[in-house]
Amino acid sequence: MVKFYTSFLLCITMVIGLQAQNTVGTISYDVNQAYDGYNLFFPHGQGNAFLINNCGEVVNKWEDPNFLPGNGVYLTEDGDIFMCKANGAASNPNIHAGGGGEKIEKRDWDNNLLWEFTHNSTEYRLHHDIALLPNGNVLAIAWEVRDSMEAVQAGRDPSKITESVIWPDKIIEVQVDGPNSGDIVWEWHAWDHLVQDFDPTKDNFGVVADHPEKINVNFDTSDGRADWLHANAIDYNATLDHIVLSVPTFSEVWIIDHSTTTAQAAGSTGGLSGRGGDLLYRWGNPQAYDNGTEADRKLFYQHDAHWVDLGLNGSDPDFGKIAVFNNRIGDNYSEVAMFNPPFVSYDWGYLMNGGVFEPADFDWTYTHPESVKMYSNILSSVQKLPNGNFLILAGRPGYAFEINANEDIVWEYINPHNSGNPVSQGDPSPSNLNLAFSFKRYAPDFAGFDGKDLTPDGYVELNPDTEFCDILIDVEDPKLFSDIEILPNPTADFIRLDLGDKAQDADWISIYDVVGNLVYEKVLTGDKVIEVSVDDWANGIYMVQLNNTFAAKVMVAR
Repeated sequence: MVKFYTSFLLCITMVIGLQAQNTVGTISYDVNQAYDGYNLFFPHGQGNAFLINNCGEVVNKWEDPNFLPGNGVYLTEDGDIFMCKANGAASNPNIHAGGGGEKIEKRDWDNNLLWEFTHNSTEYRLHHDIALLPNGNVLAIAWEVRDSMEAVQAGRDPSKITESVIWPDKIIEVQVDGPNSGDIVWEWHAWDHLVQDFDPTKDNFGVVADHPEKINVNFDTSDGRADWLHANAIDYNATLDHIVLSVPTFSEVWIIDHSTTTAQAAGSTGGLSGRGGDLLYRWGNPQAYDNGTEADRKLFYQHDAHWVDLGLNGSDPDFGKIAVFNNRIGDNYSEVAMFNPPFVSYDWGYLMNGGVFEPADFDWTYTHPESVKMYSNILSSVQKLPNGNFLILAGRPGYAFEINANEDIVWEYINPHNSGNPVSQGDPSPSNLNLAFSFKRYAPDFAGFDGKDLTPDGYVELNPDTEFCDILIDVEDPKLFSDIEILPNPTADFIRLDLGDKAQDADWISIYDVVGNLVYEKVLTGDKVIEVSVDDWANGIYMVQLNNTFAAKVMVAR
């Protein structure tokens, strides 16, 4: 017993020490509860996209010494990658704001360029995100320039034009049809779907509250800056042929009909919906169409609005809902959330109640137990995983983590960069200098990995701790931790131990702290369930033994 406990205690002590010194990369990993797979991210400040396993080892890298993220990045089932790229203000000093892009590239697994498309001039510029269509085409978000005269004629209040221009968003569908070509085969422009109640002598005049399908040209939370809408995410629903767009300055998500022609998308008729390019649905802030107050607002400068479907199937209870990272829900915390837009196929539309789109509230929300760790006023992402877990990225601190169905944190990773330069393990990776736009996990059986070499080849960070994950996985071996059930765990006041079939094989149970002090012992007489008070136990890890065999660990955290 002493020999076993001493060796186990040494292992636990090593893990605790490693956790204490590991500052970047994978910093915690419960191999039994985290979803296995490979993580794709494209950190700011440098040009490389990385695919890493859950230990933080690089299994593939797409290098670029010349361009930076611009921002979205996606793998395809053919094993290729689509990347949005730019060089900040240097790409276009005339149209520049956060998320500014320049071009989209398609590369193969070995980083060979297959296709690129540039959309960047004094009149327009790509930004933020793309969505991949089943036909191989790409949907992309872009700014387009409208001068002050056009804006005033559209009904914009002149006092809300502070930069002589305004940049409404448009969506373009680009055909991927050759190494250096890309025809725009479909377009939608926000500027074609305006309403205003400011000036009856100008275009688009009407009662805003009577036209939720239109965009109030005078709803402005950006102090008149040119970057009026700042759409930061786009996704596609192949079943409905709908597009969802995240519009953070309106604190709304919008859904539009993609089944239209470009001509129909410019008007209010046509397509499966019969509504042309008008908004089919909007949710998050009914103030934006004069049908609510601040108390009705649900979204706060959200990012990563998308249909919950990546790697999932229709049997998942959340399939088809919309997930978002709700960035500015509080002054120092963010949340992730899901809601379910009620779609009626008979009318090919979304339900409203009292002039406001349903639902009344979220289906689910989550905030980190240490709220400030997850706070990010920009960037960020959330993904539901096939095992029911959620992968979350707080983009500004570069902190990615995974929670299980009980909302326990089962994996954590910190982007190991400082202003685009990799940092050494043990050194901090400063928040705001290790930004990332999104974090996505792909299953080991993802079709894009067929025939690909996924052998780990180093780490993102310098001077990596190559033993950390091996020791952590050894300690978290399911053979060790599946003997008994302990709830709650972590705990603050008591634990309930369900010994199950082990009760008939064990004569006694004992619990030790990490330095070997016995804190609890009980002779067993067939007891299957035991409750133990931990009120006087210090915070930390405790080991449970049945007879001479390690059975489980308990964490006390208050």
